[in-house]
Amino acid sequence: MATRPAGSQVSAWRPAVAGVAEVFHAHFVDHAYPRHVHDVWTLLIVDDGAVRFDLDRHRHGALRTSVTLLPPYVPHDGRSATANGFRKRVLYLDTSALDAALVGRAVDQPDLADPRLRDRIHHLHQALGDAGDEFEAESRLALILDRLRQQLGARAPAGVPPPARGLAVRLRELLDARTVEGVTLREAAELLHAHPTHLVRAFSHLHGLPPHAYLTGRRVELARRLLLAGQRPAEVAAAAGFFDQAHLTRHFRRYLGVSPTRYPARS
Repeated sequence: MATRPAGSQVSAWRPAVAGVAEVFHAHFVDHAYPRHVHDVWTLLIVDDGAVRFDLDRHRHGALRTSVTLLPPYVPHDGRSATANGFRKRVLYLDTSALDAALVGRAVDQPDLADPRLRDRIHHLHQALGDAGDEFEAESRLALILDRLRQQLGARAPAGVPPPARGLAVRLRELLDARTVEGVTLREAAELLHAHPTHLVRAFSHLHGLPPHAYLTGRRVELARRLLLAGQRPAEVAAAAGFFDQAHLTRHFRRYLGVSPTRYPARS
């Protein structure tokens, strides 16, 4: 965590998630951005306060209820619209994430009043903050990009998707075979010859939950069996595909309401 003058705070990192160049969280009290450009897409939500900015010489505002999308290479600035500053969370997305043809539409409409999209971005930030949840982050990002394309009036990805039911079954079989070692969404899409967004939607429609939730549930079930067989939680975490014991504990408690260290105990 880096500290800036006048009480401002900044946290930034690059996650191991394809398409995300940087995650940036900030609380600015009196900082004002000079006019500048990014070579990536900027996807921003405001948690407190409000932001005023000029994009391509037109004035706009970023509010807590909206989503802001700034296109690459278009000049903009930024400053607080309230006396107490603002808090924001930003995803810098590679230019490959969205088609360059959408730049003009984003310039005309950088502010998106879409509560569902904002909620998805919030949950993506949560996943990006937890080591080991990269597959979840990839799945959430795919749906976010799809909704952004819809908001900007883009066409669906080119190509004829394979039958949804068969695709969902094959993805489930892949996740069952790779429960421990895992798979990235991009790799799964390449193996199954499908667009990542279609892959997530097909699986969720057939199985009633997104692929990342299915995989996590399978890993928790495996962890249960290993714990009951007498293995220690630290050993179980690695053997069941979790990043570390803390990662196992977080998901195990969420699914079963008890930590792995207490699970095998008899009443």
